[in-house]
Amino acid sequence: MRWESDGSGEFSVETVGKAGRGTDVILHLRTRRAGAAGGEEGAADEDQGFDDLLSRWKLESIVRRYSDHISLPIRMRKEQWDAGAKQMRTTDDWETVNQASALWARPRSEITDEQYRAFYKHLSHGDDEPLAWTHNRVEGRTEYTQLLYLPSRAPFDLWDRQRRSGVRLYVRRVFIMEDAEQLLPAWLRFVRGVIDSADLPLNVSREILQESRDVRAIREGCTKRVLSLLEEMAGARADDYAKFWSEFGQVVKEGIGEDQANRERIARLLRFASTVSEDDAQSTSLADYVGRMKEGQKRIWYITADTPAAARSSPHLEVFRKKGVEVLLLTDRVDEWMLSFFDQYEGHELASVARGGLDLDALEDEAEKAASKQAAEEFAGLLASIREALGDAVKEVRVTNRLTDSAACLVSDEGEISGHLERLLKQAGQKAPPRKPILEINPQHPLLARARADTERIADWSRLLLDQAVLAEGGQLDDPVAFVRRMNAMLVAPPLAPEAPASTA
Repeated sequence: MRWESDGSGEFSVETVGKAGRGTDVILHLRTRRAGAAGGEEGAADEDQGFDDLLSRWKLESIVRRYSDHISLPIRMRKEQWDAGAKQMRTTDDWETVNQASALWARPRSEITDEQYRAFYKHLSHGDDEPLAWTHNRVEGRTEYTQLLYLPSRAPFDLWDRQRRSGVRLYVRRVFIMEDAEQLLPAWLRFVRGVIDSADLPLNVSREILQESRDVRAIREGCTKRVLSLLEEMAGARADDYAKFWSEFGQVVKEGIGEDQANRERIARLLRFASTVSEDDAQSTSLADYVGRMKEGQKRIWYITADTPAAARSSPHLEVFRKKGVEVLLLTDRVDEWMLSFFDQYEGHELASVARGGLDLDALEDEAEKAASKQAAEEFAGLLASIREALGDAVKEVRVTNRLTDSAACLVSDEGEISGHLERLLKQAGQKAPPRKPILEINPQHPLLARARADTERIADWSRLLLDQAVLAEGGQLDDPVAFVRRMNAMLVAPPLAPEAPASTA
């Protein structure tokens, strides 16, 4: 039987005689690229043609790329150098150009760790060792084999969200595509490996991948397997997980907002720096934090800042340091975005130390609450004067119990963005929502006693307190020159005259 077609859609079939067994497939290449026009452009296309597809190295690379792991050997005639003709000459000997086997198709018991590592290096085209891998055959409604690796080093383009996934898709050992991003969510784009499906068609396209129920089942199954692998590493191999987190932790945090179905499992994998640690390593899990909570503490407290040093020195931590309450230090740029999707963990609310009125629950006794109320009444006149002097620069001025050493700090009201997020948006060139901070003052600070006594310069004292609070939270002053001048003028100003004693006559 002979089937023949010119590629236009029509074909002919006829019965012919054939001496030997088997099937011969003969392809004829066009002399120029499809759609080539006449003239110089057409001539250039004709010169280029498809001659490269006739070269041995090109044919061999195509076979190894798409059919390297099919179970049947693919053979080509050997070539050797002809010194007389000074060119390669085809011989009558045959050699196999594909591996004719697939590592992932073999039972796990027959594969050594060295073979797994060697295959990872083949996939990644590098010399790095994988941190861990998972190899499983899934049967049921959808049948497929997965061999997925966790790299030990982040690629240079990890933060390119348009970057294709490192997972290769095979269908019955035939290579389909290099960058099957539909097989894993974007927050797992660092995973490398192979997925071999027994149900997908060989002519699968990206459109089919997006709409296929089988692909959705594969995606869900692979995501759960990677999560299990990470959970196992975090529990049994803490050092390896710390290395993984330092490379890919910020990407994993994206899963909190993008993968609602697995949010709780991802939350257990999160790691943060903490005030109880002497270093800035992100090694504290939320479970660790909950296990160390003070008696009567209901919230998980955190602070966002640009650097760990800025977070640790923030005035917002003063009362927490005094009471020995742990605070998580969130300094990754993705943290503010993550927190918009993540507000509680196992029944404990996540609360910012720089937002709203500070409620320490049972950690604050009745005497402290009474003292705060008394201070607010005593300083009511000063608060009104500062509020009037600052005008629209602040939303409110109030006495606080969160400060022990600093004179003032800024906090955001409930429902408003934080000052840190506002700065991040401006740095990214985006428009930030309008925000008026709340100025909180420490009535026990000597600076407030000076401001209270110096009524003639209350406007300068008010602006000084506000500017100091802005700088303390990592912000930038609108007019730094005016701040310097005001500071210098107040430093050289004569001290206030002591009040005359009351007459006893």
